[in-house]
Amino acid sequence: MTHSSGDDDDRPANPDPSDEPDNAFREALEAAGVKRLRINRAQTGRPRRNALNVSARREAAEQASAQMQSALSDGGVEAVTPHQRLEFSIPDLPRRTFTQLKKGHIPWEGGLDLHGYTLDEARVELETFVDDAIANRVRCVLVVHGKARGYRGSGADYPVIKSHVNTWLKNWSRVLAFCSASEIDGGTGALYVLLRTRGDHAP
Repeated sequence: MTHSSGDDDDRPANPDPSDEPDNAFREALEAAGVKRLRINRAQTGRPRRNALNVSARREAAEQASAQMQSALSDGGVEAVTPHQRLEFSIPDLPRRTFTQLKKGHIPWEGGLDLHGYTLDEARVELETFVDDAIANRVRCVLVVHGKARGYRGSGADYPVIKSHVNTWLKNWSRVLAFCSASEIDGGTGALYVLLRTRGDHAP
């Protein structure tokens, strides 16, 4: 599930020196052939979404993003810190499975790098990536959200993308669990995400 990356000029606003390891990791990802998954370029074996569908998804994501921004001020989205470790699992996930995920023992089969995206773009990219991964029967993926404060076009002084990814994934039924990655895979700037497959029953 490798695809052409976005322009290198799309960098997050207000770069944080603590995000430098993420930049090195991005280069390692690209060297390994794992790059950003772009809309309409996922080789899933099914027809590509047409422009109308993509437009509708983007509009819906923008509306949801606006709601998320409002929720942030009301405490609906937790503003996490750059080096905070994140983790979540559904109640009935076997403890052994979650432990394996946290130790990095479940191989990830696809990666998405959200550096350089606005909040609206990040949500669209992440939703599309998760949908395509599930269509490909991929069990575990790596999502690189970074640790930089703010994002392109914002002046926020906390990791906005990281904070919102943490909230989005907790509310998506397709996600069984996630946790901050091992240092070799990006540490607190990335997540291992365990996805629901056809064999898993929805809660």
